[in-house]
Amino acid sequence: MVEVRGALPVSEVDAKELLKRGNDPLVWDLEKIQNRSRAIAFIMQFKKTLCVYSGPVQQLYSNYDIFLPEHEERKLVILPNPNAHHDIFFKIPESAVTPTGLNIIPGALIGKQGLYIAMPPKSPNEPPKTMPLTVGLHAIMKRHTPERPFLPVLTKGDLREFQSDIPCVHLHKINIDRIAGLSSLELQGIIRAVSEKISVYLYPRKNAVVSAPQASRPA
Repeated sequence: MVEVRGALPVSEVDAKELLKRGNDPLVWDLEKIQNRSRAIAFIMQFKKTLCVYSGPVQQLYSNYDIFLPEHEERKLVILPNPNAHHDIFFKIPESAVTPTGLNIIPGALIGKQGLYIAMPPKSPNEPPKTMPLTVGLHAIMKRHTPERPFLPVLTKGDLREFQSDIPCVHLHKINIDRIAGLSSLELQGIIRAVSEKISVYLYPRKNAVVSAPQASRPA
């Protein structure tokens, strides 16, 4: 049952409150997006696979929803689950979260199926190097260590258009070694939250088996 404040569902009330604040980090502007419906459909698939970081409040959210205000076609709102306080991580400074230059693109852009990762070219005159997302993430992971793992996240401004009206998401990353003032247990919690989300891409077959519905036994 959805909790109601007055006549509006919680999500709508919370979204309206965020919109009133103006340039809130959880309100993403779609003004520069040409094909908004395509971009929204694209970003929705990452709710279960990528954490969202909010710089001004120094918080990371691993459990959230994406809300589309009824009368605000050019905005979307990231709504952290208010009942999942353990899925919100605090005191992560903006200096610890940096852009990667990596973009997740739909395979259809290059005549393929599924999601692909586009890596920055070595030369400005070269096209981006693309590979299947799972392959690309494994390659990136190998260049990192368990102490300093690759921790991709989304933040405001990461929903973009790669070419024309084709949507993509740019990835930021958390540099765990740049976070001061948190215990090793808290740091491990951040690593675990981000890693568990992206495991859907790293181990797609394993996750498909886990998420598959159990067959009912005959009576």
